[in-house]
Amino acid sequence: MVLLHVKRGDESQFLLQAPGSTELEELTVRVARVYNARLKVQRVCSEMEELAEHGIFLPPNMQGLTDDQIEELKLRDEWGEKCVPSGGSVFKKDDIGRRNGQAPNEKMKQVLKKTVEEAKAIISKKQVEAGVCVTLEMVKDALDQLRGAVMIVYPMGLPPYDPIRMEFENKEDLSGTQAGLSVIEESEAQLWWAAKELRRTKTLSDYVGKNEKTKIIVKIQQRGQGAPAREPVISSEEQKQLMLYYHRRQEELKKLEENDDDSCLNSPWADNTALKRHFHGVKDIKWRP
Repeated sequence: MVLLHVKRGDESQFLLQAPGSTELEELTVRVARVYNARLKVQRVCSEMEELAEHGIFLPPNMQGLTDDQIEELKLRDEWGEKCVPSGGSVFKKDDIGRRNGQAPNEKMKQVLKKTVEEAKAIISKKQVEAGVCVTLEMVKDALDQLRGAVMIVYPMGLPPYDPIRMEFENKEDLSGTQAGLSVIEESEAQLWWAAKELRRTKTLSDYVGKNEKTKIIVKIQQRGQGAPAREPVISSEEQKQLMLYYHRRQEELKKLEENDDDSCLNSPWADNTALKRHFHGVKDIKWRP
C-alpha cells in the first residue's frame, strides 16, 4: 500500500492508503470525498457548539431582529415551540441573533459537547502525526455520532432551516460563504505530487513506481488554480535546528577570538631553543650593563 499524506496548500489534512495499481480517477474522487466530508464534520461541530450554548436556529425572517421588532412585526417562532430540548431549556440569549436562546440544560449540553470533541478527534490533523489513516467510513461514523447526539437532545428534531439539519440531509447552501470556498467538487479536484499533476487517466504506480511501501505527499487542488507550491527541502523544524546550530557555532568562534591571547608565547615551555641552550650550559644567562 502506498501511503499518501494529503495536504491543501502547506497545511496537512490526513493520511490515506491506496495500492499502487489504483486508477487515479478513482483515487482523486476518493481523496476529494474524504476531504469534503471532513469539512462537513467541522461545520456541523461548529454549529453544534452554538446549539449547546444558545438553542436552535431562529426562522430566517426573525434573525438579527430585536425583541421589540419581533413583537412589532408580530413574528412567531413556531418551530421553537416544538423543538424543546430533553429535560427542559435554560435561557441564554444569543447576542448575534441567530438562535432562540433556549439552550439545553447542563446535562444535555455535555452530551452535545462530548460528542463534538470525539468527532473532532476522528478528523483531527493530529492523526497525521500519529500515523493514523482516515477513511471515508471513519468520517461517516463521526457524522452518525453527531446525528445521534442531536436526536438524544432534540427528539422532536430540528427546524428544516437549521444548518445542522440541512447538513445531515445534504441540503446545505454554502454559496457566498467562506466555507463554500474550501469545498472542492469531485469533478474539479486535482492531485499534485513533486510539481506534477497526477492525471486521472493513469495509475498511481505510473508516477511512484511499483514499490508498495512508498510514502508521498500529495496536494489536492481545484482545477484551474495551477500548480501548488513545492514542498520545502527541509521542514520548518529542521530549519530551526539548523539555525540554532549555526548561531551556537558563531558564539563559540566569537569566544575563541576574544581569548586569542599570545602572551603564552613568552613562557619557558614555548621556547623552541630551550633544549639547545640546556646542553650548551648557557641556561638562565642574564645580561647586565
